[in-house]
Amino acid sequence: MSLYELITARRTIRQFKSEPLPRDILERLVNAARLAPSAANLQPLEFIVVDKEELKKQLFPCLKWAAYIAPEGNPKPGHEPVAYIVILINSQVREKGYEYDAGAAIENMILTAWELGVGSCWLLSVERNEIQKILEIPASYNIDSVLALGYPDESPLEEEMEDSIKYWKDGDGRLHVPKRKLKDIIHFNRF
Repeated sequence: MSLYELITARRTIRQFKSEPLPRDILERLVNAARLAPSAANLQPLEFIVVDKEELKKQLFPCLKWAAYIAPEGNPKPGHEPVAYIVILINSQVREKGYEYDAGAAIENMILTAWELGVGSCWLLSVERNEIQKILEIPASYNIDSVLALGYPDESPLEEEMEDSIKYWKDGDGRLHVPKRKLKDIIHFNRF
């Protein structure tokens, strides 16, 4: 599969198989993040990989899932992520403008995971203070987001957006994700 095909096939996953992810896959994802572009090459990002059962159970309630269809979009019991990567910003390295670094690093992890057959859900709506306590993160680090991971146990569909950006589930429980049409967002040379 080409990189373009991988990108166009990728979907956010919120229902996972209970099969654990090998540590070498988790290390590979963080390495892909490490090699992403970084403004001024400051590299303010660090990562906590969470795959210990007790910590996963503590982390799960700190995460908000599919707001448009909550709670229907939440992972069902037995279909929770099998690992998380918490993306940290070392504020002593960079206090502002790190969002670009984080976005590039996270996209590298998401695409690398998908290539390996691993699904992911990038979560921005998280209880940062609680996660900071659970994972004993020093005060000089800020939590950017959390990447939930596991082998997919659902197959969301992408479709052209008609009148709403809100994703939805059909009668069979399959998630549909509207995306804006290319012709509606592309401009050549001038607006």
